[in-house]
Amino acid sequence: MRAPLRSPPGPRAEGHHQVLFVFAACVPFAIALLVLLVEFTPLHVLYTGPLLVATPALAAVTMGPTGTLAAAGTAVGVSVATATYNQAWGSQQVYTNFLALFLVSVASFLTSRTARTRRENELNQIRRIATAAQEVLLRPVPDRLGPVRAASTYLAAETGAQIGGDLYDVVQTRYGVRMIIGDVRGKGLPAVRAAAIVLRAFREAVHYEEDLVEVIDRCVAALRRDAVAASATGGDDALLLEGFVTALVAQIPDGPHVEVINRGHPPPLLLHDGTVRSLMPTAPLPPLGLEEFISGPPQRPDRYPFVPGDRLLLYTDGVIEARDGKGTFFDLAEAMEAMRDDSRASFLEGLHQALLRHTRSRLADDVAVVLVDRCEDENGDEDRDGEGDRDHGAATGPA
Repeated sequence: MRAPLRSPPGPRAEGHHQVLFVFAACVPFAIALLVLLVEFTPLHVLYTGPLLVATPALAAVTMGPTGTLAAAGTAVGVSVATATYNQAWGSQQVYTNFLALFLVSVASFLTSRTARTRRENELNQIRRIATAAQEVLLRPVPDRLGPVRAASTYLAAETGAQIGGDLYDVVQTRYGVRMIIGDVRGKGLPAVRAAAIVLRAFREAVHYEEDLVEVIDRCVAALRRDAVAASATGGDDALLLEGFVTALVAQIPDGPHVEVINRGHPPPLLLHDGTVRSLMPTAPLPPLGLEEFISGPPQRPDRYPFVPGDRLLLYTDGVIEARDGKGTFFDLAEAMEAMRDDSRASFLEGLHQALLRHTRSRLADDVAVVLVDRCEDENGDEDRDGEGDRDHGAATGPA
């Protein structure tokens, strides 16, 4: 089960670009103000008609149809005021200016509306493509997987985005339920590419590799192959030069425990008897791509108790590094304890809302969360809240 959510639009434009945009939007109204100053002072001998005629065209570039109409209305108001003040009604020049202003305003409005419609159509197409890509890269997590029930959510920090550098998956195999969650260093298409590589290697290896360590090694090998190939072909070799992937792979076998290999990723949280504890690794390991820093004996999975009624939370650092206006980090353990009795869908929705409240809808990083409940038997027939398939049907579809 998956509940793909997105942060609501907010003021996320980059600094100087935002300043330039605001400046460009103010230019038409600044011109109208300048015309007023000229016409109502001894400088009124200057001919200002062309300046007012240009304001709707300038507004159409940055402000859209509504802004164009506002600029045109302002220009008409200024023209009426100046013509009245200068007692110019009846002159051919005044009516010529009004005619030119009318023609330019109509043309600017139609052009702006056409451009906005085209942009909206292009954006809708891009969103449809992104949705399809998301279904391939971050496919829905099944509600039932043997002895567990699962749910997931992905919250993109970038306005309008649906996929990024965070990754997750939950797969039922002959060795048990296996999960991965990770975070690629960096942004943009290189991060999406690295996430796709790791997920592709994981989805293949989990069905054939009995040892959980070998599953991680297959992901590392896939990253290395792609980095070498990108470098050899002159492609984007950012991953080879500076990139790495924090990842956590977990396995829930038939026994009442969970096995975890943590490669530089935030430790999962385990809710047991209403208390949350962090599953810290016994021997910290570096992220994927930094294997040269591994020393000591071969890595082995850590094992932790995971009995019926327990809840396991896997997440990316976008959750715990979310800050409020004072710089305070989001307390995920406290939020998990506060919602310990919530269903999976309610928990994910509550976590989503809590993050948006904490950051004032301004997430600095993508967020991926996987929630797993241990059921009473391997068929998952006894859920913690008896929600069953109702939970699955209520949390699908993009928000």
